[in-house]
Amino acid sequence: MPAELSAEPSTEESSEPSRHRPSPAAGTMRAAVRERYGSADVVHVADVPRPLPRRGEVLVEVRAAGLDRGTVHLMTGLPLLGRLAFGLRRPRNPVLGMELAGTVVAVGPDVTRFVAGDEVYGAGRGSFAELAVASEKQLARKPANLSFAQAAIVPVSGCTALQALDLARAGADQDVLVTGASGGVGSFAAQLARARGARVTGVASTAKTDLVAAWGVEPLDRGTQDWADGARRWDVVLDVAGNPPVSSLRRALTPGGTAVIVGGEEGGRLTGGLGRQLSALAVSPFVRERLAVVLGVTRAADLDRLAALLEAGDVVPALDRTYPLAEAADAVRALEAGAVRGKVAVVP
Repeated sequence: MPAELSAEPSTEESSEPSRHRPSPAAGTMRAAVRERYGSADVVHVADVPRPLPRRGEVLVEVRAAGLDRGTVHLMTGLPLLGRLAFGLRRPRNPVLGMELAGTVVAVGPDVTRFVAGDEVYGAGRGSFAELAVASEKQLARKPANLSFAQAAIVPVSGCTALQALDLARAGADQDVLVTGASGGVGSFAAQLARARGARVTGVASTAKTDLVAAWGVEPLDRGTQDWADGARRWDVVLDVAGNPPVSSLRRALTPGGTAVIVGGEEGGRLTGGLGRQLSALAVSPFVRERLAVVLGVTRAADLDRLAALLEAGDVVPALDRTYPLAEAADAVRALEAGAVRGKVAVVP
């Protein structure tokens, strides 16, 4: 594995023996929580009740938790439309975090794929904690060659990237553009597209073009180059970062090409980037380009597909650094400031 592709701190595993572990008999655990929506300033560490697995669920001792953009939206409560699912006035679950990697502690009724002691990765409820619960359908066995911190940053971002490429039908001998290639979803999308035999261009800031180039991807400096000026076109555009208008996506595509909108961190407080996504879907039937939208879902089958690629070395998680649980708010601030290369993980 090239050294530049793994920013994993060498001290992470050696520090494990001193890590606090919740007692099986204890009624509480440590977690990064927020009782109200807001900035990273509302996040703090507190003792909360230990979760219990329900039917079809698994209780995991969290060894590391990935920080994804969805977690930031759950923290801020923006866009407001998302509060319909997660709590109108305050979050229903105060514990932050979705991505996780760890060891199975117990299983609920009807769980058939895991037993206590299994090392797993996937998505759960409130992963910024010593323990978290996850559906069996959103877990898979942790890739053997990855540390817990590396595995923890894969599930949400990796599955989203995989599903976007599937939707785009991206394959060998195609020209693929990935915006935000140095970020969470983008770092996986760029590597996954290259693993499929595509010629990949990755848009990144000047300070992060070296990270993109290290994967064998052609970097495009967003500070000096405009990918949407029409001078160059791609068969597939994965729109991962920013909020470019649909017209820009079409201008960057070859005739009959496909653009998949993965997300967007801009837009109004009510719907965020949803308006742009709906606009793309409305326009698509009437233009020669194909415009699509993906809302990533963490699924066991896709985690298994990713695990095979990760174990083969075709994809390497871009782990910038890890933060202790007490510094979870600082991890969020770094992500919001654009200071993260790839992703970061929180270690309880």
